Amino acid sequence: MSTTGFDADALFKQIRQSTGPAPVHLWNPPFCGDIDMRIASDGTWYYQGTPVGRKAMVKLFSSVLRLDEDGCYYLVTPVEKVRIRVDDCPFVAVLLDVQGQGHDQELVFTTNTEEKVVAGAENPLLLETDPETAMPHPRLLCRSNLYALINRNVFYQLADLSTQESSAGKPGVWSRGCFFHFA
Repeated sequence: MSTTGFDADALFKQIRQSTGPAPVHLWNPPFCGDIDMRIASDGTWYYQGTPVGRKAMVKLFSSVLRLDEDGCYYLVTPVEKVRIRVDDCPFVAVLLDVQGQGHDQELVFTTNTEEKVVAGAENPLLLETDPETAMPHPRLLCRSNLYALINRNVFYQLADLSTQESSAGKPGVWSRGCFFHFA
C-alpha cells in the first residue's frame, strides 16, 4: 500500500480469511504515507473522491482500521500502515436491538459495517452534546478506541428507553448492568 500504488484487491487477498477485526494492535509496520481515503460523518467510505460501493471492501478496510496515539486513523497490515481521514467517527450505529429490561437490559447495536456491539462496561455509550453545535453527539465505543456515531433514529430509540433511575437524577439507559447518562 503505497501512496502511488495502493492496491485494494491485494489488501483484500491478504486478510480475507480472517473473521472480525484483525489484531492491528499487535502490528507495528512502517508508515507508508497518506492515501486519498476518507470516512464521511454518515459512515460512507470514499477512495479518491468516489464512494466505495462494495460492502465487502468497506468491511475489509474497517477490519484493519486503527486510531493511533497521534490522533490519526490508519489502515494497518503486518507490513504497511497508511493514513486516512475520518470526518467524525469511523462507524455509524444504524440499528438497535433491545434485549431484556431494566437493569438486565442489553442494548445491541449494529454498525454500518454489520459489526454487533453490546453497550456495557467494555463498550460504553457516551451520550454527550457537541459543545460547538449544542446538538447531541451520541457515540458507542466499538473496539480499541474506535467509536460509532449513533444515528438519529437509534438515538430516538435510546431516548424512548430512558429512565431516571440514577442517584444523579439524570435520565439515561441501562445496558449490561451499566447506567449511561444523557449529558
